[in-house]
Amino acid sequence: MWTEFRIHTVVKIAGTLIISILFIVDLIRSEPTPVKGFVKGFRLRSLRRGTSLIWISAASLIPETIIVVLYFCFSDAGTLPKIFSIVMPVLAIILVFFAGFVRTVIGAKQIKILDYVFLLIFWWAPVINLVLIWRFYKKAKREYIFEADKAEMENVRAENEICKTKYPIVMVHGIFFRDWQLMNYWGRVPATLTRNGASVYYGNQQSALSIPDSAAELREKILRIIHESGAEKVNIIAHSKGGLDARYAISTLGLDEYVATLTTINTPHKGCEMAAYLLKKFPDGLAAWIAKRYNSMFGILGDKAPDFMAGVRDLCPESVAELESCMEDSPNVSYRSCMSVMKNAFSAGFPLNAGYLLMKKLNGPNDGLVWTGSAAHGRFRLVQAKKRRGISHGDMIDLLRENIDGFDVREFYAGIVAELKNEGY
Repeated sequence: MWTEFRIHTVVKIAGTLIISILFIVDLIRSEPTPVKGFVKGFRLRSLRRGTSLIWISAASLIPETIIVVLYFCFSDAGTLPKIFSIVMPVLAIILVFFAGFVRTVIGAKQIKILDYVFLLIFWWAPVINLVLIWRFYKKAKREYIFEADKAEMENVRAENEICKTKYPIVMVHGIFFRDWQLMNYWGRVPATLTRNGASVYYGNQQSALSIPDSAAELREKILRIIHESGAEKVNIIAHSKGGLDARYAISTLGLDEYVATLTTINTPHKGCEMAAYLLKKFPDGLAAWIAKRYNSMFGILGDKAPDFMAGVRDLCPESVAELESCMEDSPNVSYRSCMSVMKNAFSAGFPLNAGYLLMKKLNGPNDGLVWTGSAAHGRFRLVQAKKRRGISHGDMIDLLRENIDGFDVREFYAGIVAELKNEGY
């Protein structure tokens, strides 16, 4: 009996050790990724290894279960060896899964907070936890494949410098945001443009001002860019209200001499009815309270003299109509515009989902803030995702850094700039 026990124990220990060694080797093994740069390379390696370990732990469950059942049914070993035969493989699989989970969390950026919350709440619930883990794995794996393929593509075409335009690119933000170095308003877009040869600058106007005041700040910034870069002109890409700021600076402040092209992204050229609607509905006292808190907060964050109410009022259709006479297109500038559309309220989170419902009632198809008919100016392009999700106002600047099925925001901007290059700008 003792001899049989020792034989079974030695066999199980040896088998467990072999499996454990293989797992450990796979755990620490490093594989190259087609990514340049330490941070992104480390992130994708973690993501690749993490998803691999999760898959290995899941794939091990079936053969381990079969082996344990056969061993338990047909072995003459005692209770202790049988318990050992169950516990050790389970511990090994849990260890590998945990290591994979941690690595995946370190590398993943597309997994949302709610995914983690659900896993935390239902990790103990049979079937439900397996479904949640499977969704977690699929999102992480899809992110790795997408990012690795994109990195490889960019590495291959880097020498072609498809975004190396004649004039530098100036990216102009919309209302309620600033150009912060640590949190780029344009998400991952500028890095893609730079890797493909573009010279990228930023408007750096304050977060909330009237259109004339923002335009004056933008003019001064662009003149500095002209001086620093030695370029004769710039190409402006402007989002939301930034497009109106740029148009005013070009037409009224003499900036047309220094601007080759203006591409507006989801800009309310005919105004935003939602801004006017909310101003009418909000009590004056509440609007003043919000404006005061906003101005105070953004004053701390770097704005010199933010003016919340002036920025909002200038987005109303009546205000834009009054300014329109001052914003006639210059014959020296090539104008083009782009607009996206949400397909339903589930295409974005709050407040854009609420904005979508209100704008749909007021105007029709929209991106959560701007309706389609208001965005067209010059050469117009309507952008729609191939899937049911739709593309929101925030998606067009990569606000959440989300990989959207059917729409690659980085390639979208690379295409815009490549077109400018091909046209001689």
